[in-house]
Amino acid sequence: MTATTTAPTSTSVTARRLWTRTRGLALALVILIVAGTALAALRSDAQHGSLDPRSADQYGSRAVAELLKAQGVSTRVVTTLGEATAAAGPDTTLLITVPDLLTEGQQHQLRAATADSGGRTILIAPSSPSLDILAPGIRAEDPVPVKPRDPGCTRPDATRAGRADTGGIRYTGPDENNDGCYPAEGLPTLLRTPAAHGQGDTVLMGAPDPLLNHRLDEEGNASLALQLLGTRSHVVWYLPSLGDVSAADGGKRSFFDLIPSGWLWATLQLALAAVLAIVWRARRFGPLVSERLPVAIRASEATEGRARLYRKANARDRAADTLRSATRSRLAPLLGVAASAAHSPEVLVPAVSARLPAAGRDPLSLLFGPTPADDAALVRLADELDALEREVRTS
Repeated sequence: MTATTTAPTSTSVTARRLWTRTRGLALALVILIVAGTALAALRSDAQHGSLDPRSADQYGSRAVAELLKAQGVSTRVVTTLGEATAAAGPDTTLLITVPDLLTEGQQHQLRAATADSGGRTILIAPSSPSLDILAPGIRAEDPVPVKPRDPGCTRPDATRAGRADTGGIRYTGPDENNDGCYPAEGLPTLLRTPAAHGQGDTVLMGAPDPLLNHRLDEEGNASLALQLLGTRSHVVWYLPSLGDVSAADGGKRSFFDLIPSGWLWATLQLALAAVLAIVWRARRFGPLVSERLPVAIRASEATEGRARLYRKANARDRAADTLRSATRSRLAPLLGVAASAAHSPEVLVPAVSARLPAAGRDPLSLLFGPTPADDAALVRLADELDALEREVRTS
């Protein structure tokens, strides 16, 4: 017994057909990756070193550090909680750029180190996740746009600075000793709360704009920055990092706790939109319904259109089956074969052979043969089927 191999049909998945079907998606994916990389690179140049005293771009704070240096105040950047707590002292101003990024355990450690240190702690735009621990009793209210505002208070540092670009988060607290300045809609955007013991204090800034390079030369921003940061001889600039090992505080905050609530709602909305899109575009199965064509189409045009579809899909097997089936259906009544037996080789082939010369064509191969190997063979098959039908008609 010899083994037979079956040639791939039009429905077989080949490497060429797989590439043809997926190259559009692959190209779109490559374009998306390249565009995303380029956009990230451009945005990284603009956003690099936000509130970093070593950065000279518009969102950095190098200009403030240089002004402090000119007044004899040193500036040191730290990125770990251990360095920040170790630096706390009466001659140090500890500035925390993103207090909400700290875990609950880090916030407790930082509060314990700074509460009675006698130094100043400045929190940039703290909100509810960090206020309860780092500034007990202070509540965050709805933010307002940043714009030039008057001090609106009698504190010497604010009155000397005068009008400054302030706004962002507003603060309120029950302690009458709290000094609030630069009010917006009745609530301060800059709040100082003194320590319970000693000379230390905590300053809350609703927005970082007075410390940014591109805002420093506007209004009284430079003076306000120096008034807040220049009260001690040393400034420790704490840039919290997710890579800080102290963030592993016993698992008190999960991964989802670190994700802002806005991102969670956005993800839920995207998921809902995806489900609606799937429902909208889903294929609906049901019985076939015949409809009258709105226009009359010539049979030749329909035949050519269907042939083009077969050629585009490389469906030689289906094209050959269609040609053979149509020929068998036309030959059956000419040979006196019932329509129900037109596609039976045991009935149709003997009837065709009886009408052909002895050395004529092989009706079995023509009417029930294998799939043509290429387009040229398919064309030859069509010609031979036409010739077979003419011979039967004229015999």
